[in-house]
This record gives sequence, C-alpha cells and structure tokens, in this order.
Amino acid sequence: MVELRVLGPVEAWAGDRRLDVGHARQRCVLAALLVDVNRVVPVDQLVDRVWGAEVPLRGKGGLHSYVSRLRTALADLGDVAIVHRSGGWALETDPDRVDLHRFRGLLARARSAPDPVDGLAAVDRALDLWRGEAFTGLVTPWAVTGRETLAVERWTAELERTDLALKLGRHTDLLPELAARTRQHPLDERLAAQYVLALARSGRQAAALSHYEQVRARLADELGADPGLALRDLRQRLLAADPAVLAGRPAATAPAAPVPTAGAPRQLPAPPRSFIGRADELSALTTALDDVPAGAVVISAIGGAGGIGKTWLALHWAHRHADRFPDGQLFVDLRGFSPDSEPMPASVAVRGFLDALGVDPGRIPTDPDAQSALLRSTVVDKRLLMVLDNAADTGQVVPLLPGGDTCTVLVTSRSRLLGLMTAHGARHLNLDVLTDEEARVLLARRLGAARVAAEAGAVDELIASCQGFPLALGVIAARAHTHADLPLATFAAELRELGLDALADSDPAASLPAVLSWSYRALTAEQQLVLGLLATAPGPDTGLPAAAALTGLSPVAVGKVLRGLEQASLISRDARGRYSMHDLIRAYAADTAREQPREVRTAALRRVVDFYLHTAHAADLCLDPHREVVPLDPAAAAPLAPADTAEALAWLDLEQAALLAAQQTAAAHGWDRAVWLLAWTLTTFHNRRGHLAEQLAVCRAGLVAAERLDDPSARLRVHRLLGRTHAALRQHDEAVGHLDRALALAERHEPTTRAHIHQVLAWTWSRQGDEARALEHATRSLESYRDLGNPAWEANALNMVGWYAAQNGEHDRAREHCRAALDLHRRHDNPEGEADTLDSLAYIDHRTGRHRQAVAHYRQALALFRDIGNTVQVGDTLEHLGHPHAALGQHEEARAAWEEALELFRAQERDDDADRVRRELDALGGHTTG
Repeated sequence: MVELRVLGPVEAWAGDRRLDVGHARQRCVLAALLVDVNRVVPVDQLVDRVWGAEVPLRGKGGLHSYVSRLRTALADLGDVAIVHRSGGWALETDPDRVDLHRFRGLLARARSAPDPVDGLAAVDRALDLWRGEAFTGLVTPWAVTGRETLAVERWTAELERTDLALKLGRHTDLLPELAARTRQHPLDERLAAQYVLALARSGRQAAALSHYEQVRARLADELGADPGLALRDLRQRLLAADPAVLAGRPAATAPAAPVPTAGAPRQLPAPPRSFIGRADELSALTTALDDVPAGAVVISAIGGAGGIGKTWLALHWAHRHADRFPDGQLFVDLRGFSPDSEPMPASVAVRGFLDALGVDPGRIPTDPDAQSALLRSTVVDKRLLMVLDNAADTGQVVPLLPGGDTCTVLVTSRSRLLGLMTAHGARHLNLDVLTDEEARVLLARRLGAARVAAEAGAVDELIASCQGFPLALGVIAARAHTHADLPLATFAAELRELGLDALADSDPAASLPAVLSWSYRALTAEQQLVLGLLATAPGPDTGLPAAAALTGLSPVAVGKVLRGLEQASLISRDARGRYSMHDLIRAYAADTAREQPREVRTAALRRVVDFYLHTAHAADLCLDPHREVVPLDPAAAAPLAPADTAEALAWLDLEQAALLAAQQTAAAHGWDRAVWLLAWTLTTFHNRRGHLAEQLAVCRAGLVAAERLDDPSARLRVHRLLGRTHAALRQHDEAVGHLDRALALAERHEPTTRAHIHQVLAWTWSRQGDEARALEHATRSLESYRDLGNPAWEANALNMVGWYAAQNGEHDRAREHCRAALDLHRRHDNPEGEADTLDSLAYIDHRTGRHRQAVAHYRQALALFRDIGNTVQVGDTLEHLGHPHAALGQHEEARAAWEEALELFRAQERDDDADRVRRELDALGGHTTG
C-alpha cells in the first residue's frame, strides 16, 4: 500500500517500508506539492512555501535539486510522479494515497451520508489518519499557517463526530471525553452545547444547566457577550423538559433538533433528482450557517452563469437542512432573467411571503416599504429559510431580507450582487462547471452505468464538448434518454458538427442558447458589443490592454464594461487579471457578434492584431536591441512599451497563446505582412525559451504569407528563420534547404543579409558534427560583418569563429577571437553576446586544462543568461559547468549543476540532451536519476 502523509510528519510509505524523502527543506517541497496534488504549483509559489521571505540566492536552482531527489525517492511508488508543467510542478497520483485528501474525502462522505452510522464510521476513519500535528518539523510561514488551518479542520471533524454519536444515543460514552475537552476549550459554544446535551440525556439535567451558567458567566467576563442562539435555545428547551431533546433525536448539525411549527410554510420545490458533486460548495453554505456572528442574518449569494446549476445547489442544500428551519421554508422565483416577463417587483414577492406566513390580509398595508417592515417584524424570531431564486439585482432582494438574527437567506443570481455583499454582509459563492468525473457520474445516473460504459469514447467526447456545463450535459442526457435506441456517438457527432445549436430546444428552460439569451438581453448595448468582440478575440483569454485595443475604448472605460460582464457571470477574471469565458458562452457570444456590421468586427480584430504585433516588436527590441530592424506599418492601436528585459519576457510569457492566435487571425483575414512580421518578432523569445514547435509553426505560416506578398526580402528572412529552427530540431536537410534558398535570394536582392545566413549555416553544420565547414561559414560571416561596420554583429561573429576554432582544436586562435568579441560586447552593452562569449572562453579554458578559470567564466555566463531569461542557454551552460567541476574533483558541485540542467532539459522536452546529462550523472557515481 502506497501512502503519502502530511497529517503528522511528512512521509512516504511503500507498504511497511518508509522511504527517505530527505531533510526538512526537501520534505517541505513534498508537502507543498501534496496539498495541491494533481494541480500545478507555480515555481514562485513553491519557493514561497519552502523558504518564505528567506529565499537563498539560488532558491529556484535548489528547488530543481530537491524535486530531482524526490523523484528518485518516490521512484518505487508506481503511479506517483512529480512532473513539470508550464510554470511549475505537480505531483500526480490518486488523491486517496495522500492522507490529507483522504481525510477530506471521508469527511465529505460523512456529511452526505443519509445514515448516521455510516457517517460516524467515515469520520472515525478520517480522524484515524492523524499522527500528530500536520507538517511536523516544518517551520516556514506557509507550513505554520497550513498547520493551524488543518488543526481547525481536525477540530471541526471531532465536533462533527460528537454530533453523530449524540444522534446515535451514545451520550453516556461521550461524557468523559466531552468533560476533558470543555476544560481545554471553555469558550467553544458548540462544544458546550454538546456537553450540556450529553449531561441532560444521561439524566443529569441539573449538571447540564449548571454548565450552561458557567459558560454564560465566562463569556460575559472574558468577551462581554451572551451565549449564541443555539446554546440559549437548548437551555430553554431543557427548562421546558422538551422530549425531542431528552429523547435523543438532535439534528445532525445542531445540538438540538428544532420542532416543526404547525402550519409553517413549506414552499421549496422538489429536490433535484440528479444532483451531482458540489461538496465544497455545500460545505461552504453549511459553514456560513454555523459560523454566523451573533445578531446577523445568514445571507449566502450563489452566483454563476445561466445553466450552471445555482438553483439545484440551493434546493439540494435547502432540503438537506430543512429540519434546521422549523418555522418554514419560503421560496420565490424572482424571474430576474426570464424569457417571457420582466423581473418580479419586490413588492409582489413580499406580499406572497406575507400570505404564506398566514398574515391576516386586513393587517397588510398598501405601501411597499410598510409591507417590507411587516415582513421583517413577522419573521423576527422565526427560524426560517428564504430561497430567493434568480434575482436580477440587489435592489430586488433587499426588501425581502428578514429582521432579527434567526433567519437564513439563499439568493441565486447570474449577477454578482456586490451591493448585497457590501451593505448586508452576504457571502458570495461562485459556482463553476462540474469536473469530468462528476459529468460522467451525471450521465451514468441519467442513462445507466452500462450504457455509459459501453460507449466510453463517445462519452469522453460528450464530456469534452460540454466542458462541465450542467445544463449542456442535462440537455444531452435528456435527448439520449428519450432516444434510447440511438448510440451515444450520434449525439457526440451532432454536438461536434452543430456546436451550440445542438443544445437548443423548443422548451426555453431546456435550451442552452435560450438560457444564455436571457442573460444577454439584460446587458446594455455597449456590454453586448464588447462581449461579442471579446468572444472573437484571438487567444484563450484577454488582458485589459488588449481588450482596450480590441474595442477601441480606453482602458478605464473597457475595464468598467468588463466588470459589468463579470458581474453578469458571462466572463471570469483570473488571478493574473485576464478575462475569459466558457467555450459554450464564447460560442453564443460569437454568434451575437455576427449581428454587428462586418466592418466593425474587422476593424476590432485589426486593432488587436496590431496591438499584439507592435507590443511584441517592442518587447523583441528589449530582448535584443542589436538585432536587425524590420520597420512596421503604423499601428491601428496603441501598443505597450516594456521597460526592460524582465518586463518584456513577462509580457511575452503571459501573451504567448494570444500571440500565436493573433497570427492565425491575421492569416485568416489575409493580413500577410502582419503574419510574417509576427513570426519575425517572436523569434528571439521562442529561442530563449526553447519554444521550437511554436517557432516552426509561426515561421511556416510566415513563409506562406511572404510568398503571397511576393516580397523577396520577407521570403529570405523567413527562410533564414526556418533554417535555424530546423537546425535546432536537428532536421539538417530541411535546415540547409531553407538556408540555401535564403542565400540565393540574398545574392540577388539583399547582400547585407548574407552574413546572417552564413552565421546560421555555421551553427547548422556544427550541429551536424562538421566543425570544419562550420568554421568556414563563421569566417565568411565575420568578413561580411566587418565590411558592414556593425560592431555588435562583428562581436557575434568573432565569438562564433572562436567557438568553432576551439572545436577544431585551434585554441590560441579561439581565445584571441573570443577575447576580442568580449571586449566589443562589453563596450556596446550586449549582455547576451557577452554571456555567449564567456561560455566560449570557459570551454576553451576547460579544454586547455584551466579548470578553475573555466568555472569562473561559466558562472559569469550563467548569471547573465539568468538575468536575460534565456532558459535554453541556462541549461546548456549548467551542463558545461559540470565538466570543469568534475575535473577538479568537485563532485557535489558537478552533480548540482547537472541535476538542474537535467530538470531544465526535461521541462523543455529536450530528450537527447536530458539523456546525455543523465549518463553524465550516472558516470559521476552516487546518484540515480529515476
């Protein structure tokens, strides 16, 4: 049995064998990955969890080493893997192998169990997983905070276990344990209620009332507060000898069961039959009810897009907890987004509630404000639940809010009711899509497990197409249920071919396009336009500056519109401030955009493509200010201007997907100059980050565009880019073919670019192992650059000649050329060229036995490559650095360099390079890389 533990010491077990997962810092890395199992933990977040504010100079480098050692330690655990994903790492395994996630899963199962015996068994299994304090021995701020949070979760589970045991009549057995706990936690009112209840049910009513008085007095002395409603109510019912309390039938989540009021309204619609998942959201609603401060009404506002399942969540929770509201449950559909009527006036809903509560019609005033006041006074002492479904805005809800502190209100709305949160303390609960597994369970319940299992491929496609949208899944399930004779592949094909139209229905409530149209009609004309344009924007998400370019609005103006769309639950904004929408909403919004004039849509896309092109061009100049300049046409939208290399790289990393999509948009509209220029401007970034597949794709599109333009200058530049990219991918014949075509074009049209092509040819032949031919091309490029009088380019060529001379064994010539290159690079402020040349000098030092000088030069190069964000060269230089360390007998330093290089090569999918470094590590001895 494989176990990964954090609820106590951080450990990994394979059966009865405990694995060595390293020292405290390395165990902290493991813990930081385990708490987010199967999710990517970004590098910066991982560094913060492991070191806090005390990050060492090589924090990220150390992280690579820790991860590599953990991989080795966990190698025997089968399907447990630490994998690198974009921006971070994830530990992938079955969550049930991690005690923390098993603990939480068992608690969720206990809370949803209809039988308290099963619930108690699940809680006991959950608590048995604890072996002391969580993260024992870890002292970082993150670990301390996490330990405190998990201690609260454990305490809550212990309280819930007591509730279940009380429900099963085990009050006598609980008394010693509860007595000890109350001495440790004298102000915990839930614990106090449990102890009072256990005493009373054991025939010790006097002791129970005495303990209540002790708690009341202590609360008054230490906090200046009275006991809460639940504890006060329990005392009153004990004084009244309430048989429902003394007989041992309390609610699962409260110390004493409320007695239903005769004639109380029961307006809840039937609970949803196929309710799936939402364990976290249900728990959050219950927590809001349990944690309410004295004197406050519990208001939970459930938000999300139309068809996301807000009403089902509210009704499922309301029915599960109906026994906590003995004075009734009120329900009203406020029709905030109804297809056939205006939103219900609040006064109509108020009058309906007054009637349901049995208020004499003769007592009801005509003034709406007076009616609201009467509603508040009517429910002021009642334990009542109000479900206000489908609210349009805060103004529609406020007149219905109860007075006193005994009622609970659930509000559902497609709008984010900010006013309700700000002025009335409502807790917002945003509802998102179902997971793939939840979607599969939903389909199995509706269609039968055998049918779903028999067509697993079609089910996978349906789930992927619906992307967890409950209404979409419901529509498909209903049709498949009605047509049981048709294979599920038929419905998958229909959804694939028709898209959103496949989810339409004559019944508006069962039609996703109709449901979305209700939200759309509630928008202003400006919001409708921006939503449609945003749906057609290139990329999976859009930042605020790009949205401003797309819409032609100022950043302030478009930000206001986007906030309105976010409040309408039609778009979402992530932690990076980027806006996106569910693919089905995007498809609907894109359809609405077609209602706009073609010239409006075309102008919007032209602006945003220009924004991406010109900002990428500015970023490229930050990365390589000495690069050959290709002029752009005037921009149709104001671009950004990154201030330095770090800012340029950050923007390019963030916008990578949008930039690729912008090129595709430009190609679709025939904007050929923008297409090849985007390939040109992304080259430096792609090379530094090792995005070779992306570079190949943009260059191929760029070549098609350049050929359509019949622009020889554009064609030769793109052939040159393609040659270098194929060479980087070790596709030698393709590389030489493109470079030969570029050279032929340069001979006829642009002789000044021949030097650039010879430089790429040198690198290409070197990767083929022909160092003599590489030196020949490098020498020709140096001669051309000297004729051009460009010192930065000359410096690059000097370094190349030096490097290939060293490869050919001409070390004196190599050192002479590289020293001249280093001087030029430093004089003309070219840090990338300086780093390349330092790497060359280090290689020459190592080959000539000057290993200490080699280490010094490699470390200088490494620092510069890190500064400019060239992660490809960081990996290469780390590998090179290991050799002089090994030659000096500095095996630990060599191992650290090669382990970090190996991690980078794996992340960059450079399999050949990774295999080579793995062999170097194996040869070093004392290490297995897993």
